[in-house]
Amino acid sequence: MNRLRRQALLAGLATAAGVRAGAASPTPAPAPIPLALIEGFSGPFANTGEAVYRNLLWGTERVNARGGVPLPGGARPWQLLRYDSKGQNEEALAALRAAIDAGARIVLQGNSSATAAVLLAAINKHNQREPDKRVLFLNYAAVEPSLTNEHCSFWHFRFDASADMRLAALMQELRAQPALRKVYLIGQDYSFGQAVLRQTRSQLAQLRPDVTIVGDELHPVGRVKDFVPYAVKIKASGAQAVVTGNWGNDLTLLVKAAREVGYDGLFYTFYGNALGVPTALGEAGVGKVLAVAEWLPNLPGRESAAFYQAFRQRFPQPQDDYLHLRMQLMLEALAQAMERAQSLEAAPLARALEQARVQLAGQGGAMRALDHQFQQPLVVGVMQRQGQPGVPFDVEGSGYGFRVLRQLTAAQAELPSSCQMQRW
Repeated sequence: MNRLRRQALLAGLATAAGVRAGAASPTPAPAPIPLALIEGFSGPFANTGEAVYRNLLWGTERVNARGGVPLPGGARPWQLLRYDSKGQNEEALAALRAAIDAGARIVLQGNSSATAAVLLAAINKHNQREPDKRVLFLNYAAVEPSLTNEHCSFWHFRFDASADMRLAALMQELRAQPALRKVYLIGQDYSFGQAVLRQTRSQLAQLRPDVTIVGDELHPVGRVKDFVPYAVKIKASGAQAVVTGNWGNDLTLLVKAAREVGYDGLFYTFYGNALGVPTALGEAGVGKVLAVAEWLPNLPGRESAAFYQAFRQRFPQPQDDYLHLRMQLMLEALAQAMERAQSLEAAPLARALEQARVQLAGQGGAMRALDHQFQQPLVVGVMQRQGQPGVPFDVEGSGYGFRVLRQLTAAQAELPSSCQMQRW
């Protein structure tokens, strides 16, 4: 069949289908609710953006499999839309404008606190100028503390623990290591990395005044291709441990360089449990890399194991193995709030989100209305060989997983806030 005949046949089929549809007058399918995901899907942190997308796609599919969200006029499904910020703030702002113009009123972002701050400022202005098109900002990973303190906003909700909360959990483990006396601080040179180092200095002074900081260094974000010079300095300093908030390739390349120069100290990390870190370190990371998260695959419990296995069945490729419980809880909280508010308008939806209390995989959390900081348990784990006690699951097919060392309840992880929020 030549191309023109094929086009004619398709056109005829479409016309016939249209006639039948008109005769039957079926009820049109409800319009999907757009969720605008603004992330770096290209550039140095593209793998991190793709990991986020997989998590949010899985959560969206789960909500849609239930029939969508019950609303006046019938249940409506979600549609997850991707906007590539290319890892640049200006591109993120352009994506925000495009998403709003396309009708999105829910914006999702997290990788980079600097980008989150820029987006939040723009959303605050937009919501004031255009009250009929107000937008909510759901943040799953931008953990710079000010976002739920002095820069808190009624339109912003954070579902990850703040950097201060994550660091406090790590410090509980460091505090229990009396032989550790020298640490090296290294971070990405932007608001989040600076906050991690600043808070580490403060918490060490309070909890372990006997510990000496032998190095304190910031590096450009996403631009360092060779971390060997940094690793050489870390090793030469005599540091027994490194504390870092680095994420994405800035963490993977750092730990890989440390292995190459023969550094055998500990790494206290925010994100060392995936995205290539265990694979890069291999046997050298066993017992040496610690990570803090809201959940780890080896957290005990049948529900937790089933949750993880379901994700791996949906995304079976080893490189796709990075599941975030907080992102799933965020989407469950959003669905709950939409149903409670019976509205998609930002103000009533925000008031409903303030009451969110959700549970999944045997874990759960609740939104704190004071500052819109989600309160949830935290877990500290250490890298170990798969098959060792407490390590039934590895990560990314590496043969290494994370054994749970310490669990903090939501109450234990909670910190005070200085937020003075203008409410709507």
